[in-house]
Amino acid sequence: QVQLVESGGGLVQTGGSLRLSCAASGRTDSNYPMGWFRQAPGKEREFVAAITWSGASTFYADSVKGRFTISRDNAKNTVYLQMNSLKPEDTAVYYCAADPEGDYTSSFYWGYWGQGTQVTVSS
Repeated sequence: QVQLVESGGGLVQTGGSLRLSCAASGRTDSNYPMGWFRQAPGKEREFVAAITWSGASTFYADSVKGRFTISRDNAKNTVYLQMNSLKPEDTAVYYCAADPEGDYTSSFYWGYWGQGTQVTVSS
């Protein structure tokens, strides 16, 4: 079992930055990919970014490529999402996820989820 706790959300103006953190606990190894998804009101949960267990490979949704950066510190069992040049359309609840068993861009295949953290970007 893996428990995930997100932090770092908040209210920011257009063009601003936020860094989300997700602390994992439960399993003693960190040999699993981790990712971020987001869900806006009335919309489906969508893929944002993912990172392999080693951190050597990262993947991004086209909508955030060049603005968001995912990283991880396995010594701290923590994954980060640095969000720059934020736009109002980035407003959503952001969820951390771990250990996918299929298409990493689909929320269906991720086994563990955090409770989410709200990000609001004002125009």
